[in-house]
Amino acid sequence: MAWMDKNPFVLGANLQGGEKLVSFPFDTARPSPPTPAAAPRLLDYEDERPELQETPDHAVFRWLAISYASAHLTMAETFRGGCHAQDVTDAMGIVQGAKWRPRAGSMNDFSYLHTNCLELSIYLGCDKFPHESELQQEWENNKESLLTFMEQIHRGIKGVVTDQQGEPIANATIVVGGINHNVRTGRDCGVLAGHWQHGPQPTPPPAPYSAASGGDYWRILNPGEYRVSARAEGYNPSVKTCHVLYDIGATQCNFILSRSNWKRIREIMAMNGNRPIRRVVPGRPMTPRERLRLRLRLRHRMRLREQMRLRRLNATTASGSPTAPPPSTALPFPFSSTAYTPWSQEPPTAGTWETDTETEVVTELVTETEGWELHTGTAQPLTTAETYTVNFGD
Repeated sequence: MAWMDKNPFVLGANLQGGEKLVSFPFDTARPSPPTPAAAPRLLDYEDERPELQETPDHAVFRWLAISYASAHLTMAETFRGGCHAQDVTDAMGIVQGAKWRPRAGSMNDFSYLHTNCLELSIYLGCDKFPHESELQQEWENNKESLLTFMEQIHRGIKGVVTDQQGEPIANATIVVGGINHNVRTGRDCGVLAGHWQHGPQPTPPPAPYSAASGGDYWRILNPGEYRVSARAEGYNPSVKTCHVLYDIGATQCNFILSRSNWKRIREIMAMNGNRPIRRVVPGRPMTPRERLRLRLRLRHRMRLREQMRLRRLNATTASGSPTAPPPSTALPFPFSSTAYTPWSQEPPTAGTWETDTETEVVTELVTETEGWELHTGTAQPLTTAETYTVNFGD
């Protein structure tokens, strides 16, 4: 499994004996739904059939299985029945694993669900352990079908996913419209990245070696027209229409992705506490509510700065002679020459600001924690609740 995770295999088969057919996934069958109370009970000779689940690539798997069974000398000749019982392949030599022998955790299901590989189980003959004298005939029966099966690797689409500078993008996702099964581009496993272009190729290093470099992908598809998209973290997706022909030979379908700024946007949103950021439009006048909030925010900042200055002053003079407190704690307002009274008194009246025709009550609760350079204790959070009734004029 680790080997399959490192190498982007595309097509696979496990060869077995004891039967003469090709089995394709899914091999796992869903349990039957609960039977209603009024439903008739099954007779003793009737079997309870579990619900079959087809893969999104069911048509592709059937094509791969038929390509092997039809090229086999005797696998499609099912008129004589199966090896040990009646024919379960519907006279085609192929069967879905869950319909024939349901089992969980098969290699075929693992390959399809967790890798890019499409894997099937091929049962070569009725004899589980054929005699040495029968091996030559078994080879003749399966030789052409094995070559035909391997040839299907060249059916579908293939290509490279790169950025605008031509560098391959590893681990990008290839999505085929209408098929809920994605594949990923290869990673750099033994081949130098950036040398996928036509021309002299670098000499591959010794094992471990992979025939795929970063950014390469392969996707087996039946003939037709597909809407294919490539996606990667930190890049804008790209969409193309790819045509798969009946002739052997995969269609080249390359993608070039451009950088996106979503990574920087997520960083900015995290710095802002994942809260919406107000968009500032140059030249647009501020509304009365926005002006009020800006003034309250500036006054709160000035108050915090003054408190910080006083605490630093008290910390530096604590060991020396006591000093008199400042004569006044009034803070000047940045937009007016008027000095307001301390915050413990009544808030400024409507006459100090512009007169408006509407009245609005704004309450702002701000909690902020600050630490001081010369203070040895733990800084306590500062919580300020302010309520204003403001009249704005036209």
